[in-house]
Amino acid sequence: MAIISTLLKKGIRLRESLEQEYTSPLELQRRELKKLMIQAAHTEIAKQYNFVDILKASKRGDHSFYERYKAQVPIYDYNKIYDEWWCKLLEGQRDVTWPGKVMHFALSSGTSDSSSKYIPITKDMIKAIRRTGVRQILSLSKYDLPASLFTKGILMLGGSTDLEFNGTYFSGDLSGITAGRLPIWFQRFYKPGKDISRNKNWGDKLDQIVDKAKKWDIGIIVGVPAWLQILLEKIIAKYEVDNIHDIWPNLRIFVHGGVSFEPYKKGFEKLLGKPLIYMETYLASEGFLAFQALPNRKSMRLVLNNGIFYEFVPFTEENFDEEGNIKSEAKTLKIDEVEVGVDYALLISTCAGTWRYLIGDVIRFVSREESEIIITGRTKHYLSLCGEHLSVDNMNKAIELASEKLNVTIREFTVLGVPHANLFAHHWYVGTADDVNPKKLGREIDSSLKVLNDDYAVERKHALKAVKLTVLPVATFYEWMKEQGKEGGQNKFPRVLKGEKATSWQSYVSKQSEV
Repeated sequence: MAIISTLLKKGIRLRESLEQEYTSPLELQRRELKKLMIQAAHTEIAKQYNFVDILKASKRGDHSFYERYKAQVPIYDYNKIYDEWWCKLLEGQRDVTWPGKVMHFALSSGTSDSSSKYIPITKDMIKAIRRTGVRQILSLSKYDLPASLFTKGILMLGGSTDLEFNGTYFSGDLSGITAGRLPIWFQRFYKPGKDISRNKNWGDKLDQIVDKAKKWDIGIIVGVPAWLQILLEKIIAKYEVDNIHDIWPNLRIFVHGGVSFEPYKKGFEKLLGKPLIYMETYLASEGFLAFQALPNRKSMRLVLNNGIFYEFVPFTEENFDEEGNIKSEAKTLKIDEVEVGVDYALLISTCAGTWRYLIGDVIRFVSREESEIIITGRTKHYLSLCGEHLSVDNMNKAIELASEKLNVTIREFTVLGVPHANLFAHHWYVGTADDVNPKKLGREIDSSLKVLNDDYAVERKHALKAVKLTVLPVATFYEWMKEQGKEGGQNKFPRVLKGEKATSWQSYVSKQSEV
């Protein structure tokens, strides 16, 4: 078991995983917040919000540390923290929100807003991401896997490691930043290797990987489902084989994240010769938050003792406006106050200098004791034109059910809220290569949503008067992303489009139909 034995020889142990398993979540998080504030004690933000005062409260060992923390430090979204603090980091200033100078910034995929966001990536955050990655690799020992798998290659399909240098900092995809700084022991397993990873042209990169594919013995693939599916299709076509296992017979594991896999699963499995183990990760530009720690579970375990402190905001109208923006008086909870089955938006404070930062994701606990969660959507990727409260989780499930019933493979989809006379409608755009009746597919999705979401069912009788559906070639979705500068890497097609992006998409689809 070359990967695991190599880790153990390097002195890496299961201590952190065992610590989380046998320590209360609240105590782990109390320690983590304390460590973060001690490390940042001499930064500008620490002085403004008096971290020393909060640290004194933490000595008492009760809940007052958190009450003091949320009383003294405001909630931040990206625009607020960028305008007040992170803009200084881009200018090269030191000791602003984290000790030292920040040299790397991850460009987020920008699915919620019209432009990319610059997320600081500190040396401490790179180390934290690496540590959590090691913990996930070690968790594979809980699966029934042949020892030979751990001698095989790991294909990680990500952004370019050739980062942009802007005079004072480097920027690029988080996957490109981290892949360019892989530990030496891991490089013997890593594919596509340094040379191909540097390529900034996404199409060329895929072609280079296809050309090399037959020479590699891949056991694990890692990446966003849409782009990996495109890659596998290219490899199968190039070598004129029936499925990817004809090229990589030892492929056993697919590690995915960033978007729900369920809408892609039906089409993806057509490319396989035998079943894969699917492992979900929660690796955002802001940090490695969670991973699937145990087999036969769809939930992920929050990492509570590795550079991230979490707060949980009930995703309700009391805490968020109709556009998904958090209200200044929003109620926030620590980890011992959450409930199973309730949707929460996440605030995180991290070793990259984010403090009470709204990451934009919505999660739901399935186990408090084990800190197991699922991702249910985004604060801005939901539709509630008239009180239907339609989540991405609802949308994914409705697509899955409709595709199964009609036996069609749906590769991509997005939904817009549009006016309908004096009331409202939803307009679905669905990407598939199959022959499908749009009206029939629309009815199936609508019927499923009425069962999945009571609010939706009520509003379909009142203000939500119509459900429209347009079937498009799958390529239309990816070509629009390319036009938006969002091709490849960690970029995902947004499940809900609003504002400028909705207008851009409608205009693009209209032009394509004219062509």
